[in-house]
Amino acid sequence: MTYLVKEIFYTLQGEGSHAGRPAVFCRFSRCNLWTGLEKDRHRAICQFCDTDFVGTDGEGGGKFRTPDDLAQAVEKAWPSASREHRFVVCTGGEPLLQLDEEAIDAFHARGFEVAVETNGTRVPPKGIDWLCVSPKIGSELVVTSGDELKLVYPQLGGDPRQFEQLDFRYFRLQPMDNPDVEANTRATVEYCMKNPRWTLSLQTHKYLGIQ
Repeated sequence: MTYLVKEIFYTLQGEGSHAGRPAVFCRFSRCNLWTGLEKDRHRAICQFCDTDFVGTDGEGGGKFRTPDDLAQAVEKAWPSASREHRFVVCTGGEPLLQLDEEAIDAFHARGFEVAVETNGTRVPPKGIDWLCVSPKIGSELVVTSGDELKLVYPQLGGDPRQFEQLDFRYFRLQPMDNPDVEANTRATVEYCMKNPRWTLSLQTHKYLGIQ
């Protein structure tokens, strides 16, 4: 298959359990919960997305015809010849529309630990080293186990307690980034303090001014 990738870049993971860890981000194009076009946002299942995943014209983006071509592009973004601590975060859009076991094997062959950030509506392929699910209220959640569940908060009609019985190691609550972000952050902090099952997740890359 041909992989459509919006951008590939090197940065620090900004949120969740791996916050602060150097990583190559591989942002796949397309999502099943929004077209990515502003004219369609009002009818999208996920209306608060803050990411541009349309097309293949971002930094390092493009169309990659084979798993090895994709892995080679990710390796090129890693700044060191060292094979130690290599880490790729596959995100989107929705990465599981495209990411398959062959691509994961190609990343592993080049020494990368593979993390995936998904909305949880697609069954993941085998071989993922770190699976983070970010449920979107109004979509059907089919992934009910993994390493980390990260819920953007608050979401209309969403109660964090509805996810607490799922099989994840970590449960994180992340303030929704919109014009009400300050109020959302206060509400998220308050919720975590009242419900210790949940840990606060901040988008530290935005505070640092990095990708």
